[in-house]
Amino acid sequence: MAKESTLVAESRSESGSAAVRRLRRTGWMPGVINSGQSESRMIRLNRHDFEMMLHRHASEKLILDLQVGSDQPRRVLLKEVQHNVVTGAALHADFVEISMTKKMRINITLRLVGEPFGVSQEGGVLEHPIRQVEVECLPSDLVEEIKVDVTALKMGESLLVRDMHVDPKLAILTPGDVAVAIVSKPHVEEAPAAAEAVVEGAEGAAGAAAEPQVIEKGKEKGEPAGEAAPEAEKAPKAEKAPKAEKKEKK
Repeated sequence: MAKESTLVAESRSESGSAAVRRLRRTGWMPGVINSGQSESRMIRLNRHDFEMMLHRHASEKLILDLQVGSDQPRRVLLKEVQHNVVTGAALHADFVEISMTKKMRINITLRLVGEPFGVSQEGGVLEHPIRQVEVECLPSDLVEEIKVDVTALKMGESLLVRDMHVDPKLAILTPGDVAVAIVSKPHVEEAPAAAEAVVEGAEGAAGAAAEPQVIEKGKEKGEPAGEAAPEAEKAPKAEKAPKAEKKEKK
């Protein structure tokens, strides 16, 4: 069963971003209690005391006795805690009032235990696809986490939701064929040398395709390469007219 704690809170009437910022600057944090009948009550909690309580538990899904002011403590479930994404500080808490005789539905954290055979002996990689399962149970049967033994998993094997060994008082609502843990082969990257060879081959082919065709000067279209154009025939020389004969002197 999930460990129970007692928490003291105070009522608050102010709401809105400005009021919440003032509250946090003074060491308090806002919270809301839902009664389950569409009614809610705004409260404030000492942030340091609240965070110290969380550190004593493996999960934030807790059953608490929450006392507001001078009222009688009421049994509540810590449903959700909002945290600062940078510092991890608690910013807001949602509680829901519960009946110890009425079953409830809730998500319970899974914790993998042991080192798989496929990892230690076969060099595989452990994958953890889901971190929680939804269950239905009485508040008195609630556990903070479910431990899942994965030491027997070999390379290529998986452990499904239906393979988990859990208390029969916990009714698992998550589908049984969902994988909780998988041991897979490590991803192998392509060898750099092979990749470079492929790139060089592609570049060479592209260069050859892009090389322009050279046509020799003076060649006409359609002439075969390497053949010289025939010389133009020379025009015959004109014949000289015969010289006139000299007259004889008498």
